[in-house]
Amino acid sequence: MPGNIAYEALYVGFIFFFCYFYTAITFNPVDVADNMKKQGGYIPGIRPGKRTADYIDRVLTRITLGGAIYVSAVCVLPSVLMTKFNVPFYFGGTALLIVVGVAIDTIQQIESHMLTRHYEGFLKKGGARVKGRF
Repeated sequence: MPGNIAYEALYVGFIFFFCYFYTAITFNPVDVADNMKKQGGYIPGIRPGKRTADYIDRVLTRITLGGAIYVSAVCVLPSVLMTKFNVPFYFGGTALLIVVGVAIDTIQQIESHMLTRHYEGFLKKGGARVKGRF
């Protein structure tokens, strides 16, 4: 039952597990280190190869820990506020993440369209006519 300490602990445990699981599936530090080595890139103070892969893995683990803590807080905080402090909160943590993600994506799309319009206006002033919607 949401609000129960065992439920919330299990919820946080699953969040941590899936954050690390997804990171392990999608990001391979050995491949990144090999690609860096092939392209002549390096991390200052770290030798190319296995040491670079170990360094990338260590940094990735730390970043994933911070992300898992943040996602856990966002997901658990609404139920804690509702059950312990009787705060009327109408969105759960997952719904809140979805709403924020969609809002950020919408803002990026609006900025992209505004930037495109600005550049089309630039081109019209220069004498070059661009065929398009306007």
